[in-house]
Amino acid sequence: MDKSKLNKKQLEAVEHIDGPLLILAGAGSGKTMAMTHRIANIIEHGISPYNILAVTFTNKAATEMRERVERIIPNVGSSIWVMTFHASCVRMLRRFIDRIGYDNNFSIYDTEDQKTLIKRIYKNLNLDPKIIKEKTAIRAISSYKDELTSPEEALRQTNDFYDRQIINIYSEYQKALKQNNALDFDD
Repeated sequence: MDKSKLNKKQLEAVEHIDGPLLILAGAGSGKTMAMTHRIANIIEHGISPYNILAVTFTNKAATEMRERVERIIPNVGSSIWVMTFHASCVRMLRRFIDRIGYDNNFSIYDTEDQKTLIKRIYKNLNLDPKIIKEKTAIRAISSYKDELTSPEEALRQTNDFYDRQIINIYSEYQKALKQNNALDFDD
């Protein structure tokens, strides 16, 4: 492995093999080069490629990093977890989601899926979307999930009629997600 093109900070990152490392730097600063050399260095020090996770912001960067590692150390690129944050989360969920009562073939609802589901819930509950806007309900559900507040807990925390209506929508939304073996991005 040729480290001659690395600057002092990049070399420091490459040679750091004990524990995790976060590399933050601007575009074009050599992050990918430093990370690929670090991965190669870690492997050369006896760490299994299966024990390495490199998280990037884009699929393009992940592909490029995997290919660069493959050029430095052939036949290991596919063994390393090099992916975006979302891809790594989905991979872990696919592997372990059965532990929280979902099947591995779950769906992740995007914004359009959420809107469709909320409209169906409004219809089932006979709610007027002019009184409680669908976007308001979706934002409230997202907020509850961000705070790790279940519909049951949210109900215990309020006596407000309007809030209770939104929480009722939230409760039905969660039931429908579960019934459809689905999650949303807030999950």
